[in-house]
Formats: sequence, C-alpha cells, structure tokens
Amino acid sequence: MSDGIEDSSNVSDLTHPHSRNAQLDSTTYTHAAPRATGTGTGRPAPAAYLQSLPSDSAAMQIGGASAAHGSKPLQTDPDMLKELEKQLHGLHYHHAERSRLCTEASTELFDADSPRIRRDIVRIIAQYLDSQGYTSTRVTLYDEANVKQQRENNYISDVVRLRAAILDGEWGEVDRICSSAYLKDKKHILYNVYKQQYLELIDDSESQKAFSMLNKYLKPLESQQSFQGEFRDLCYLLTTKSIQDAPAFRNWDGIASSREKLAEYLQNILEFEIVGRDSEQQYLKPNRLVTLLRQAVAYQVESCQYHSEALPMVPTLLNDYAPVVVPNTEQFSFVGHLGNIKCTAYVGQYGRYVASGSSDNTIRIWDTETSECIATLRGHTSRIWDICVNREGTTLISASGDCTVKIWDIRDLHKPQCISTVATDSRGDIYSVSLNPLESHIIMAGYDHTIRLYDRVTGQVVQTFHGHDLSVAQAVSNPLGNLIISGSKDQTIRFWDIMSGTCVKNLRSHLGEVTSVATSDSGMLLLSSSKDNSNRLWDLRSLKRLCRYKGHQNTSKNFIRSSFIGDSLVVGGSEDGTVYIWDRESTKIVQRLDGHQGIVYDARWNPKQGILCSASDDWTLKTWWFDPNKPNISNSTML
Repeated sequence: MSDGIEDSSNVSDLTHPHSRNAQLDSTTYTHAAPRATGTGTGRPAPAAYLQSLPSDSAAMQIGGASAAHGSKPLQTDPDMLKELEKQLHGLHYHHAERSRLCTEASTELFDADSPRIRRDIVRIIAQYLDSQGYTSTRVTLYDEANVKQQRENNYISDVVRLRAAILDGEWGEVDRICSSAYLKDKKHILYNVYKQQYLELIDDSESQKAFSMLNKYLKPLESQQSFQGEFRDLCYLLTTKSIQDAPAFRNWDGIASSREKLAEYLQNILEFEIVGRDSEQQYLKPNRLVTLLRQAVAYQVESCQYHSEALPMVPTLLNDYAPVVVPNTEQFSFVGHLGNIKCTAYVGQYGRYVASGSSDNTIRIWDTETSECIATLRGHTSRIWDICVNREGTTLISASGDCTVKIWDIRDLHKPQCISTVATDSRGDIYSVSLNPLESHIIMAGYDHTIRLYDRVTGQVVQTFHGHDLSVAQAVSNPLGNLIISGSKDQTIRFWDIMSGTCVKNLRSHLGEVTSVATSDSGMLLLSSSKDNSNRLWDLRSLKRLCRYKGHQNTSKNFIRSSFIGDSLVVGGSEDGTVYIWDRESTKIVQRLDGHQGIVYDARWNPKQGILCSASDDWTLKTWWFDPNKPNISNSTML
C-alpha cells in the first residue's frame, strides 16, 4: 500500500536517463558518473587547492548561479547579504585528512568515574564559582563533597585498625571492626580473616575449635573462596597431621608469616582507596575551567572542515563550534540506485559515510570523499521510505513499504548484516523511523495512522499512539525524550506523552498534508513541511508559529522534507529539482542549489564534514559544499 503517495519509480526504467538502455549525453548528464577526487567540481587535491586560495578574501563575492528551470532571480535582503558576507569572509575549506590528525575526544582519554578525576572536577568548579562571587554555592558544593569524603576517611581508618588487629591476633577487635566498618568488600575480607583464624587453630592442634569455626563462619562464606576447591582443602585439614599436607596450603610457613600476608592484602585495599587524594594538595592554576573550555573550543575549530582567516568568536558553549557555511557548489554525484532515492542519513557524527534508501528496495552506503559505493543492504521487498543511524555509526535502521523495520549492524561497512526484523501489526507502508535521544527505543509510523515505540532491548513494542485520522508521514522525539512529535496527512502536528501514550497538543495550521517534522539542536524550535508549499517554524515552548518559508514547490503526492543547518539556516527539497536554503530568522532564500533532474525529497547537513547531502527522484544522491572560488548567491541579489 502507498496511501495514494505518487512514486515515480512506477515509471518505466527505459525512460530514465540512468537506464542501461538510455543513451547518456555527457554534456547534459554530467552527474551520471562519480567524480574522482580532485577533478571536475569535486573536492580538489589538498596541495592544488591551497595554492588556488585567493590572497584577498574580499575578492570573494557572495553569489551563485542564477536559478534554473526559468525561475525568477532571488529577492534577498541586502542587510542579510552583508551579514552573510561578513560571516563567510575568508572561509577556507579544511581538508578531511588534516581533521583526522586531531585526537578523537573519546572515553579512553581519562576515566570520568575515577575518584581523583571527580575530585579534580569539584575543585575546578569550586574555583570558578569563587571567582564569580558564588561563595555560598561553592561552600555548599564543598559541604556535599566532604560528606562523601568523610565516609571515605572513616573507611580508610577502619581498614588501618583492622590491619593492626590482625597482626596482633586480636580477633575480637577484628570482628567488631568488620561489623561496623564501611567495608565495600566485607564478605571477602571476613572470609580471609576467618580462614586465618581457622588455619591458626589447625596449626595449634585445636581441632574441635577449628571444626566449630569451619561450620559456623567459613561454611556460610564458601562462595568467597579464593579458588575452586579451597574450601574442600580446608575441610581436609581436619584429618591431616599438618597444614602442609593439604595441596592448597603446601606453602604454609607459620602463623606470623601468614598474618603478614593477610595484612599486606589489606594494605593493598588501603592504597587502592586513597589513590588520587594527593591531587587535593596540587596547585590549581587560575581560571582552570575557562582555560579547559578554550582548549575544547580550539580543538573544535581545528577539527572543523572550514577555517576562517579571522579567529572565530564562539557565541555559546552549549553546542559544538560550526562556522556559518552556505553550500554553493556540487561536490559529488552518487550513482548506483535503480530507483528514486527517498531518504538519506549520515553514518555516525563525523559523516565520512552517508546512507541512502531507494525505491529499488535497497540501501546503499557511500564514501563522501570518493563517491564510491561501499556497501549495498538488501533484504526489504518494497521501497525504502526512511532510514536513521545511531550516533556511533554502528547501527542503521530502515523503514519500508513491506510493512517492516529492519535493524542492520554496520560496524563493518564492507560486511553489513541485518540483525533483526521488526514485524509489526502495521497494515501498510512504514513511512518514518527514528531513534529517541538515548537510542534505546525506535519510533516508527506510517500508513495505518499509528505511531509505535519499540524497545530495542526487549524486542517489543512498548507503546502505541492513536489519534491521527490519516497516515503519519514522520514522527520524531523531542531532545528531552519525553514527547513524540508527529506530522500527518490529516494536516495536523501532534504532541504525544511518551509514558501515557496520550496526545497532549494538536496543532492545526498547515493547509496541506504535513510531510515532515524536525527539531533544532537546542530543542527550542520545530520545523514542519507541508503540501501547502510552505515550511513553518514553531516555538516549542509556546507552540506558536514564528515564521513561514516559501519559494519551493511541495503540492503533489510526494514526501518533501526540510531540516536545519546549524542555528541560522533552514534547508529543504522541492518538486522543481532544486535544494532551497533559507535564512532562519529573515525567511529569505539565501541559496538555490540546481543540479538534480527530478524532485528533491530530502536534504541533510553534516557540520563535521561541512557538506549538504540531497536525495532525488533522478536516482542520484548529491553532496554540496562551499567553494570560496565560486560565488555564493546570485549577483542579481547584491544590489
């Protein structure tokens, strides 16, 4: 079922320009063959590109090719153009190879759960609070930290006294300390203490007392034995003439030596507990928190694909640094699908690879730096409507017209595997699939008007959301993970409580079917697309409409989607084969990317790679990037 959605894959393959039987015109279809790195309009080789950079960045005009398809020149606010020119001034492409020389910010750099690291963080935060005049808050922070520190000090004191009591053979004192101490591994320590007492009784030929010790104290702690069979040898000692007769205790060399070894064992526990306490005595450099934050921002700037001649001023620390970039040039064209491409998604946060879902029932994974197809995922029996990839780039999830959602393991991109098929009770195509912020659940929606929440751990649908009157085009989670936002053919946007499954808000503003919904990185804004020829921006806090983006075409039976480019731009597809980019606040069109020969369904931005990827009805995927040697916006708009 397709819910009346028109799919141009129904057109005969023989009429398509990429058909095997079609005669390709290399002049007309320059995108029909993948471009090699460093040739054509693709990414130039690093050395050649660096030599080609203009010495006077002011010579770079902000402009772009005039709109294709006979459209009118863009009408853009001159003040907005000046601001964009200021932001793009001196922007140079930063080759990907150099970015990968930066050390990845991974969990292997330091252990965030280390006691020493935690104490360091507390000291750094306290120093910053004190420098800003938040004295009472700093005192509260130290008070809460010192409560835990006091418990650790009590524990260390107990271990020290326990060690002394063992060396002196004061077993009554040992039992008292173990009963009241903050011992983290109390059972294991008690087992070793009781074992020492038992061996000393055997050594002193106190068989009756040893038998009582074995049954009353050691037997309940048998699971704490140091190795398999140790308790059996302890029992065997009751029938031997000496301790050395038991295989496990052949190295027994007397009571005093054995006590020393046990004391040494406890000393190791003591040393383990106090590791890191010396950091409290280390000198803390002034403004340490601000210094670390500046180093983090510097790393983000260095690893970014685009560099500005001027040192950038970061307006916020809540998001990673990303320069304002308006793509102006086709970088690569990815050819290989045998049907229109409905959707695209980057593989992992870095975006070295991109995935595409097509009406040829397959998903392909491409190298964004070579345009090479790395892998083809086969298994669906109908067109692919939507795909998503987790942040680590290890799992891909696909939604299809065959009423299923498939989960793919793509850790090895050359050998991807389908590890699970979610066969729901859906009665039609599944149009949308996405992950919640924790990536623990899959949100799926489609033709049967229903949204489902699937638990990846249990493998069960744990919640369903009913209320839409017609098919659901897209459903996503808000950044907090407590709401699901859906757009439907019934022209509404609904907000659902994820726990109860009830609809808590219903927006009716669009005059056509809602084809997509997307949230901003900040979680404050919602972007929706509709077949009323508009994309609309909403304030998620007040649920008020802020503005409307126009100029593109979205009226027919297609899923045209839109999304954000950072905090300042909005991008979307169009039925006229053009990718449109709007200024988020002014709603003016700042760029039109012409090159596709058919409907553009989807366009996605990757800040790490600094590229925009678009999916089209012409069976191709294209990437777009900013080339400083070419105009960014049509010169006719500069007046």
